[in-house]
Amino acid sequence: MSDKTTHFGYETVDREEKQKKVADVFHSVASKYDLMNDVMSMGIHRLWKRFTIEMSGVRPGQQVLDLAGGTGDLAAKFADKVGLDGRVVLADINESMLNVGRDKLIDSGYGGRIEFAQVNAECLPFEENTFDIITIGFGLRNVTDKEKALQSMYRVLKPGGRLLVLEFSKPENELLSKVYDTYSFTLLPTMGKLLVNDAKSYQYLAESIRMHPDQETLKQMMKTAGFDEAQYHNLTGGIVALHRGFKY
Repeated sequence: MSDKTTHFGYETVDREEKQKKVADVFHSVASKYDLMNDVMSMGIHRLWKRFTIEMSGVRPGQQVLDLAGGTGDLAAKFADKVGLDGRVVLADINESMLNVGRDKLIDSGYGGRIEFAQVNAECLPFEENTFDIITIGFGLRNVTDKEKALQSMYRVLKPGGRLLVLEFSKPENELLSKVYDTYSFTLLPTMGKLLVNDAKSYQYLAESIRMHPDQETLKQMMKTAGFDEAQYHNLTGGIVALHRGFKY
């Protein structure tokens, strides 16, 4: 693979083309994203996100950036934690996802407490040393240049701040891995077809998970980007991993 190409699932595409293809996927699934999350994970995604909040160490008055924030699950929880003196920015590159998240949060009473920004994680439009906490939940695998995105996140974190990356990863157990493969490549596209009439997008999501760096590789990528004490916690047998790193 050349430096002009990248992966879109199992397909090799031009780097410029990937962003559009990923955008098309999330334009397609945005309206049913919450439903599919609940169905796909059997509701366990809520526990993964709760653990992320706990590991963030968020405190009242802090500034939080939730990247690839989608429909706002993490942003809402952070808004409750930082209080009226804090700041939460829900950011997503995809306009459809951002609109769904904005509508959902405004309807839930968070309209004046959360900011919304359409941004590219590779070139964040914020000043250096702005945020105490940055999270990116189930979004890093869709970023074209992950190294550049991690460097951008490091730049806008305050000294003492921390990054949390919640992402699908590599199961620790071989039997679990086989079961997970069957689920991902057989049941997942079928559910996508039944619930949102879009099997192709969910086939991509399954492929994108397999192409994402494993736990140790992502840990090393965070260290290379400058993060200290990079570590990870496997959740649900490694189907998901939470990586955390600090900026000192």
